[in-house]
Amino acid sequence: MSQTKRTGGQLIVDALEDQGAERVFCVPGESYLAVLDALYDASVPVTLCRQEGGAAMMAEAWGKMTGKPGICMVTRGPGATNASAGVHIAQQDSTPMILFVGQIARDMRERDAFQEVNYRQMFGSIAKWVAEIDQPDRIPEMVSRAYHVATSGRPGPVVLALPEDMLIELADAQRVPAMRPVETYPSPRQMEEFGELLEAAERPFFILGGSRWSEETCDTFKAIAEKNNLPVGASFRRQMLFDNGHACYAGDVGIGINPKLKARIENSDLIVLLGDILSEMPSQSYSMLNIPVPSQKVVHIHPGSEELGRMYVPTLGINASPAGFCEALAALEVKQQAGWKAQVDEAHADYLAWSGARPTVAGDLQMSEVMEWIENNLDDTTIFANGAGNYATWVHRFHRFRKYNTQLAPTCGSMGYGLPAAVAAKLKFPERDVVCFAGDGCLQMTIQELGTAVQSGANIIVVVVDNGIYGTIRMHQEREYPGRISATTLQNPNFADVAKAYGFHSSTVKTADQFGPAFEAAKASGKPALLHLHLDPEAITPVRSLTEIREASMAAS
Repeated sequence: MSQTKRTGGQLIVDALEDQGAERVFCVPGESYLAVLDALYDASVPVTLCRQEGGAAMMAEAWGKMTGKPGICMVTRGPGATNASAGVHIAQQDSTPMILFVGQIARDMRERDAFQEVNYRQMFGSIAKWVAEIDQPDRIPEMVSRAYHVATSGRPGPVVLALPEDMLIELADAQRVPAMRPVETYPSPRQMEEFGELLEAAERPFFILGGSRWSEETCDTFKAIAEKNNLPVGASFRRQMLFDNGHACYAGDVGIGINPKLKARIENSDLIVLLGDILSEMPSQSYSMLNIPVPSQKVVHIHPGSEELGRMYVPTLGINASPAGFCEALAALEVKQQAGWKAQVDEAHADYLAWSGARPTVAGDLQMSEVMEWIENNLDDTTIFANGAGNYATWVHRFHRFRKYNTQLAPTCGSMGYGLPAAVAAKLKFPERDVVCFAGDGCLQMTIQELGTAVQSGANIIVVVVDNGIYGTIRMHQEREYPGRISATTLQNPNFADVAKAYGFHSSTVKTADQFGPAFEAAKASGKPALLHLHLDPEAITPVRSLTEIREASMAAS
């Protein structure tokens, strides 16, 4: 059905409304003014960000939470290069996202025009699809395709470039209905073979990860695990996929893995990898499973057929989404082996001991006591967001995630992610508490998005763990080049003062007993809040200090 002629900018916004877009994250630019003007009359709210990297990370977080493409708009050249950080996160984290980039006019191509970039070349290795829309009448078609590509198979980012002259051109265009997600399912024969492998296994182990999960799918799998006494681990930064308090939960398979859990997986005779690809971090640098042929039997279930056999040759590969597989698995009658229940009990006990430990570290601030307060006082719907750094260990090891959509963390280890992700989370779930954990180095990658939080009314609570160093890098530096400190010491501002200048409630925390009252005051403030925690740089991990790491390295050399 045709309609009255509209500009390309209006057609972009029409297409987003037709596809059910819920929000646009952007940094404005003259290259796509026609789209910004069309958004003025649109039903889609716009969040104005401070830097394109933060905007793209917010869109990526939105995609993580909803399973639908997060939408980001930036200008050409520098805007697009800044936004590439968020595109890379979406690629590595299998997150649906669409980045719209303003582009030079069509008649200026190949002249090194102002801020000209070939986006197919620039984003070709980190986006699922990159295209430039040359004809305004094709906009609905291209946007629909972008939605399908971003969400199908292994989800990921799509980049669409928008020549500025195309955006002011008038055209008739056919409206396209909203995309319907396509699930993939295992065949009856595959489920029969899976059942045979599972029943024959004495020590099976399930690892959940990736994307395309939902609360319903997580609940379905939890009921299956409970019914059949199946031990379950969550892949790196995917702990929210399985209730950490459930009797079948064995722990997270990521950085700083519980040694007992690592041994359990290595000694398993059947590993069921559901939704994940088990890349470098969860596989412990590819050491837990031999590549390309694992020593254990492996069943790999993944929505992207191209991922099956790419790294590991599976005993059985199944091209299915988590929802499709869990639906089939729920109908499968499994004959349990006698030893499964005891193994599940032992695995969960190991996890409780590991996550329940409260180690003492150097300095006045004891992070274990901070985490104890958090565990005792925040409810199960609280959303935790973080970027990258050793500070995140305190969350990933000691917090027990109980519900779906309570975790936003980049598996690609991108610094600066926590703050923009937390803003997106609070905008999506305004009724829930949202806590951003950030190191001092991590926060300063996107610290300007404090302004976005205030302007958008996102009353998040930022917990800055400040030790005055790039902690993870210093830890590796002391291990590899002990005593030779280079480019890892930070001269930081008073983060509480910086946050106050942005309009935040803020306070300084130097001992654990100050944390609880400071957090409660932050919640009661009615504003975004920042708690500035001062941590001794020696407290680099929960179990080893910087000095201990340095001395061990010197002794070994």
